Order: sequence, then structure tokens, then C-alpha cells
Amino acid sequence: MAARLSRHELSDLCLGKPPLRSLSVDDTVADALAALKKIDDNYVSVWNCHHSFIRKPQPKHQTTISKCTTCTCIGKVCMVDIICFLSKPQNLSSPSAALNSPISAILHQTSSLLVRHLPPTASLAEAIDVMHEGVHNLVIPIQNQFEVFDSNLRHADKTTYCWLTQEDIFRYLLNSIGVFSPTAASPINTLGAIDTQNLFAVCYNDPASSVLDLLSLSLIYQSSVAIVDPNGKFVGEISPFVLNSCDEAVVPAMATLSAGDFTSYIDCGGPPEDLVQLVKERVEDKNLSELLPDETGLCSWSSFSSSCSSDEDSCSGKNWKLGGYSGRVGRRSEAMVCYRWSSLVAVMIQALAHRVSYVWVVEEDGTLTGIVTFQAMLKVFREHLKFMC
Repeated sequence: MAARLSRHELSDLCLGKPPLRSLSVDDTVADALAALKKIDDNYVSVWNCHHSFIRKPQPKHQTTISKCTTCTCIGKVCMVDIICFLSKPQNLSSPSAALNSPISAILHQTSSLLVRHLPPTASLAEAIDVMHEGVHNLVIPIQNQFEVFDSNLRHADKTTYCWLTQEDIFRYLLNSIGVFSPTAASPINTLGAIDTQNLFAVCYNDPASSVLDLLSLSLIYQSSVAIVDPNGKFVGEISPFVLNSCDEAVVPAMATLSAGDFTSYIDCGGPPEDLVQLVKERVEDKNLSELLPDETGLCSWSSFSSSCSSDEDSCSGKNWKLGGYSGRVGRRSEAMVCYRWSSLVAVMIQALAHRVSYVWVVEEDGTLTGIVTFQAMLKVFREHLKFMC
């Protein structure tokens, strides 16, 4: 049974997957911001070619666009990348200029290692092996090309692509969880699934800006940044999954609030009025008035309006508010926790149910002791499959 499961082709997992909307390596941070506001996914793929779905007016003298011989996905970007980039001290004084930076400015050095092209005939076992190496997204050609009507989604070879995430793999495995008995029912501390090394944490009263580098690392490890009290007890988190539901309007809060207050600010119910006023006062004190929103609630430096002017339908239904409460599905900043004696399948279901790729591990008194990520769980399932096969 395990051998049969491991031989399942990735095309089975790709059924119903939408085609990727891609950005070009020639696009800007502003283009990435506009793109993320147009799609439902938290990430947008970046390619080495010029097939960007952000339509820009071409110079009058330019009548043809050179075609690419090969199109390769070289990474992905999300709203957290943009928020962290705009929140850097050198960009706070001139966010407009920062938005005009090339998209490479927000691509992490290891970004190309986080995505991998695989054929649809590749097996589930191959996918797990690749993801065990640290790959987040598998880029798969869509086999039924005739179902894709938008020519803007096709690359030079007339191919469209979708991608599979670690979450997709786990949802697929969950349907056959009985194959992994008794491993799936074993406590996580007996399976070596608890990571105590790559544990990112700050204190409640630390500046929110102190988490910028940790947030970038948490994207690579698909984890989060914990907030602890002076005794090391877990009190909350600044989660990339919550922050991805925000927009660039949270940059002033990131630059001025404490880590603890920032979690309240980005909660999906919207920021408390007292924190909104506090951010405004501190921004003015730091002479960063360009960061403040105008009367419409949008930042004057945001590229949102200009980017959507040529594509009005893409903005319909969006309601971007101060504080990061976006038109997407909001996620509350309540963190998911488990105990070292929790079973692997329980932790797996907990993560999938809340659409996160990790669960914090705490002691009975609330002390933070580790984290369980999809990466660690994949290692367990991979070893089980190899043993059974």
C-alpha cells in the first residue's frame, strides 16, 4: 500500500489547480505589490522571462517583444517580503523610490532553491524527496492546456504551469493516513519532529522592527516569529501567514510599535483606534509623514492606484484599509500550540485546519520549547515510506 501511494503521479495532485500568474524578473517591487492585490494566492511566482501578467504600456517605437527560448521560475514573493523591504530604515524615508526598485531587491538569495520544476509524471515520492531538501513549491506543467483560455498565462512554449505546495502534499497524504500507522499516532518527541534550533523569538516589548530579519528567515523555514515574556513563556507570534493578509499600510506600525502591540494592530478585526493614533503620532515625531495614509485610507506613496489605472476591473471589490485588514480571508493572530506528547497526525491536522505550516511546542506552564514544521513532518513521512518500500 505504501509503495503504491509513493508511486502516485503529481498530475493527480494538480487536478483543478489554477494556472500560475507570473511576474517577470524585469518587474519592480510596485508591480509585485499590485500583483499580490489582484490574486487570491499569498505568493506570486517570478520568472526569468518577460511574460508578466502586469500589463504595462509599451513605448511607441517598440513594435515587437523578443520571445524567450526557455522560461524558468526563479522564485516567489509575498506581501511579507514587500512589508519587510519597505520597513527597512533606508526605505522608510523614501518608500516611493523603494517601490520602484527591481523585484530582485525582495528576492531572497536562496529564493531559487525554494522552487523546483518537475514533470507531471513525477511520483509523490520524488516530490517528498525534493521538498525534504527545502523546496517549498513544485512548478508543474498543466497537461490540459486547452482548458486555459487566457493567453497571458502561457509561456514561450505555449505551456501554462501550476504549483504544488507542502500543504498540498500533506492534504493528499492525510487521505491515506492509515498507511503510516503506527508512525502517525506516535508522539512528536519520539519521532524527532521538534525543532529547537531554528526557533525565532522576540520579547513582547521589543520593537516590531527587530523582527524583520527573523521574518525573512521564517519565510525560508516556513515557520513564524514567537513573542515571549521575560520568563520565556509563549504569549503570541508575528506570523507571516497573518501578515500576508495585510498590505503596505502596516509599514508605519512596523516602524513604530512594539512587537506585542503590532500583533494587536494586524489582527483581522482591524487595529484599535488608540494604536492607530499612536502610530500617527510616532510617525510624525520621526518626520516620516510620507508613510501616513491620505483621507481615503491609502498611503500616498502606494503604487496601487497607478498600477490599477489601466486595469480597472482588477481593483473591483478590493477594500484596502489602514491597519492591514484586507479583502482577503483574514487570519487571527492567535497562535497554534501543541505539546511534545501530541501525536504527529494531531499536529498535522491542526496545521492544515488553520492553513499554517507549523505548530509551536510548549510545556504545560506555557514555556516555549520548540516548533514542528511541515519540513520536519515531511522527514518523518519520507523515512516511513522508504522503510515500507
